[in-house]
This record gives sequence, structure tokens and C-alpha cells, in this order.
Amino acid sequence: MRLMPLTLTCLCLVMSASLAVAKEKKQEAKMDQQAMMEMYQKLATPGEPHKQLASLAGSWTTQTKEWMEPGKPPMESAGTCDFKMLLDGRFLQQEFTSEMMGQPFSGVGISAYDNLRKRYVTAWIDTMGTGIFMMEGTASADGKTITLRGQHDEPGGGHMMHRAVWKIVDGNTQTFDMYGTHKHGKEMKMLEIAYTRKP
Repeated sequence: MRLMPLTLTCLCLVMSASLAVAKEKKQEAKMDQQAMMEMYQKLATPGEPHKQLASLAGSWTTQTKEWMEPGKPPMESAGTCDFKMLLDGRFLQQEFTSEMMGQPFSGVGISAYDNLRKRYVTAWIDTMGTGIFMMEGTASADGKTITLRGQHDEPGGGHMMHRAVWKIVDGNTQTFDMYGTHKHGKEMKMLEIAYTRKP
């Protein structure tokens, strides 16, 4: 007799689990191949954030300030930058040429707005390293201030946290400020770039 309640309990659990699995499969089956293709097509279509990035296409002059130590004056350098859209308006590429720490410097960046994740993503490579520096973040309501966060490994171990603020002031002016934090230290401004569109 004691076996009967245990058997009924097990049977109820099995039936509940079967119903849950069936419900989950039904939900998965709701999206047919056509609906899935439409969803992917929508996610692959450039929108307003991409139009904002496209507005930066063209040639720019740059003025860079870089701080090596807190309280010390920054090193300054002039440079140029060319922006262009890639893959039918989906990605913004920049080619940057200037000086960094008194040495010739070149860098290439790709910026994107990921429709699926609803986040901005950037990838950066330059002549001062062999790694790819990634950052991601969100924009203000008007899309003109993009705040990005990322980190990079440091020689000897550990890593530095980064916060960047990219402001699209108007069609001819933009700024990029980067801040860094070592371990649990105080955040420090490291870099400031002012972009002015060439006439």
C-alpha cells in the first residue's frame, strides 16, 4: 500500500516534466523557417545608429593629447583620420595616422551597432601592439554620446580597465576621451582626441 502513493507521485512528476518539455518544443516550433529568415533580415538591416555612424564618413584632422602620469602636462600631436562605411552601411572603419609617445603611429578601428544586442562594439588595432582591443557600450538618447568600456592585459600580469566617451558634437566636430584604471586605483584621463572635418 505504501508503494501506491510513491508510484502516483512519480507518475505525476513524469507527466509534469513531459508537459513542460512538450510546451517548450511547441514554443520552439512556433518560429518557422520563414519567420526566422525575416528576423535575421531585420537584424541585418542598418538602422538609425548606423546612419549616425555613416554621418562621420570623410577625412578629418586630429589633435591628440595623451597623459602618461597624473599631474604632468600631456604630450600633444597632430594627425589625420579617414572614416568610411563598409558592407553597405553596416560598419564604420577609421584609419588613423599621428604620433604616440613621440613615435609615428597608425591605427585602424571598426565600429558597429549590433542590432541583436542593442550595443555599440568597437575593435582597434595599431602599430603599438599585436593584439585587438575591444570595447562595447551604449549611447545617449540622441545617439551623439557613446560610452564604451573594455580592458586590456598588461605586461607582468593584471589588466587595465578602460572607459571611453565618444561625442559626435556636430557634422564637423567629434571628440574621443579615454580613461584608465589600474587594478583598484583611481580612474585617470589618458587620451583626448579632437576631430575636425577637413574642408
